[in-house]
Amino acid sequence: MQFLQYRSWTAGSPAHILEGSQNHFLVDNPFIRREHPVSVARILEDARELHGDIVQLRHDLHRHPELGLELPRTQEKVLAALSDLPLEITLGKGLTSVGAVLRGTAGDPSAVDRPTVLLRADMDALPLQEETGVDFASETPNRMHACGHDLHTSMLVGAARLLAERRHQLAGDVVLMFQPAEEQLAGAPMMIEEGILELSGRQADAAYGLHVFSAGGNTGRFETKAGVMMSAADAVFVKVIGRGGHGSAPHQAKDPVPVMAEMILGLQHMVTRQFNAHDPVVVSVGMVKAGEAINVIPDTAEFGASLRMYSDEARTKMQSAIPRLLKGIASAHGLDVDINYHVGGRVTVTDAAHTAFAAEQIHELFGAERHHSLPAPLGGSEDFADVLARVPGSFICLDATPLGGGPDAAFNHSPRATFDDSVLVDGTALYTQLALARLAQLAAA
Repeated sequence: MQFLQYRSWTAGSPAHILEGSQNHFLVDNPFIRREHPVSVARILEDARELHGDIVQLRHDLHRHPELGLELPRTQEKVLAALSDLPLEITLGKGLTSVGAVLRGTAGDPSAVDRPTVLLRADMDALPLQEETGVDFASETPNRMHACGHDLHTSMLVGAARLLAERRHQLAGDVVLMFQPAEEQLAGAPMMIEEGILELSGRQADAAYGLHVFSAGGNTGRFETKAGVMMSAADAVFVKVIGRGGHGSAPHQAKDPVPVMAEMILGLQHMVTRQFNAHDPVVVSVGMVKAGEAINVIPDTAEFGASLRMYSDEARTKMQSAIPRLLKGIASAHGLDVDINYHVGGRVTVTDAAHTAFAAEQIHELFGAERHHSLPAPLGGSEDFADVLARVPGSFICLDATPLGGGPDAAFNHSPRATFDDSVLVDGTALYTQLALARLAQLAAA
């Protein structure tokens, strides 16, 4: 795919591959133009020049969404978009990830202690039938980019180009993390296991991620929060085992349905009586299943719940409190219960200093009015938390409410969620500025 008209000059020869293998290859282009000064105004100007091309990539990805760990077409498009940049590229083994290293040339490139900044974008979609009506809607049934990951990917590709043009200004290295399977909270841990945090040859010194939101009514506003920013996400699946019978003679059966109902209510009581209101937990039962006929008592009844916690202490307590409660209720009624507790994503905790740094860059690029500090954590969960648990950094939200969408705009994960393309410039510029400014600070320390 011809992605961007890259600002470079050529002496008649294309970028050349220096070395290659199935999972690792190095692409070098010696003809990058280097006249840009270090200037946030120039970063924004250059990002605006790329806007049409970034939109084109975003719309292409949106038309062809892929799920989970295997995103072969998405990976192919990302590789094509990066192919003429001076990047060391590593492909995932257990997933279709793309890891890329941009080596800065400022200072001493051979120094072993050169700093590294990691920038991350997730790439996967959701199993939804799109209902937006946009002219670039998904062409794949029951697949949709309803969480904006197509924007994240396109913005990071744009930032890769802006940073490559400023390679001579980079006092260290930049790792680009293109990640599958965020929606499963699985991709980041797998990429960490495969070495993304050490891809430059040393542990990354700072890590930053962005996430767009389709509702909020403040298009183009960035939001940050130091400390706990997003919840941990666990789940519990429960089967209540009784003995079926005729609806007219419940005394001759062991009815699991009222016992299940008592369990569901008991979980809500447990939350308010066993957990600190200032360290909240949220239990939402979203799946309930029992019999097929109104006059038949079923043998079993099942339900599932999502669990959100904002501290490791509350999460640990929940893992013992739920089984204890449910087993006690089942035993009181002479029934059995099977409990499958699934541990999901961890609490997202941002570093205070890095979050303050990110806010400073937002102010410098866009003005203080474009930044908002969140007063409380968000209820969602994010596997970038696994990166931030190992590397100090921050996670930044970007309001992408469609212009004119107002307070009724559909939120992420809705089949009607839409995102304004205008924020692609903003995200591209901020990714670029975060890497440039943080590397400069680290090199000067």
